[in-house]
Amino acid sequence: MHCSLIRTAVSARLDGEEPPPGITAQQLAAHLDTCATCRQWEARARALTEYIARLRDADTDPGGPDDPGAEAPDQPPRAF
Repeated sequence: MHCSLIRTAVSARLDGEEPPPGITAQQLAAHLDTCATCRQWEARARALTEYIARLRDADTDPGGPDDPGAEAPDQPPRAF
């Protein structure tokens, strides 16, 4: 299985979408079990997704982004 297809499936899963045609959850898991590069890519993509979610949450807090007392979420590890 090509890593690019697995990464597309990982991205879809993180976005709550269906995987690409021909990729099952079992195939995705099996590839991630054996490919350290794709596992690392998944971890970085997950960290970026979580960071974006925190930014969105911070933007909707009662203080809002213009609140001088509001703190920005922690920076994610350098992802890409």
